[in-house]
Amino acid sequence: MNCAEIRKLLHAYADGELDLVRNLEVEQHLKSCAKCAAEKNSIQSLRDALRQNDLAYRAPNALRKEIQKMVRTAREDARPTINPWFWKLLTAGATAFAALVIFLRPAGISGHDQLLNDAVASHVRSLQANHLTDVLSSDQHTVKPWFDGKIDFAPDAKDFAAQNFPLVGGRLDYLDGRTVAALVYKRNKHFINVFVWPEKNAGAGETKNLRGYSIINCDANGMHYCLVSDLNATELNELARLLAP
Repeated sequence: MNCAEIRKLLHAYADGELDLVRNLEVEQHLKSCAKCAAEKNSIQSLRDALRQNDLAYRAPNALRKEIQKMVRTAREDARPTINPWFWKLLTAGATAFAALVIFLRPAGISGHDQLLNDAVASHVRSLQANHLTDVLSSDQHTVKPWFDGKIDFAPDAKDFAAQNFPLVGGRLDYLDGRTVAALVYKRNKHFINVFVWPEKNAGAGETKNLRGYSIINCDANGMHYCLVSDLNATELNELARLLAP
């Protein structure tokens, strides 16, 4: 199947609506096509973001009262002779307003905070969707070359098994409108996603806890590392120091 055919199936794939044969065809294509994989991740990130409670929006009291007044007026003036197109236009307007509320970023959420939300969502998705790795290997000479031609930078995929952080593998992911490398490490029974992209000072030196997950940002050799795990921050910081000594 080519990219055009695959993209028509991505929404159904994300919703789990494809049959087994189609599902396998899409998964096989996504392993070899970075653009389609990024589009799939974007769709999944949007689905995850829409499930977050912090996207809820309460209309201001003035707007609520105005809408209630309009509804009362419409009910009082309603007559069987009213043109049906009026109701269709009213419905379309309400739908457009609802879409606007959903897709606008809530006030007070910065771009950096949204990036952290996306990182946590991608970490959770990688564990739930059985898509932790595209390349499964603890050999850095296998994982690093796998990214060649798929992204325009080379992540340094080191194995830290001797320090009790073995490399599990890697995959492509999508954060903040860009394709990034995701290196996967393990500490006991805890998986760690390390998102890597070429940038400096994107919250470097920051340690946060978001929805029960530890997040650490650090820089090294022109690369930014964003570590996400349910592992405690103290142990996660040990891996951060190995990545960015």
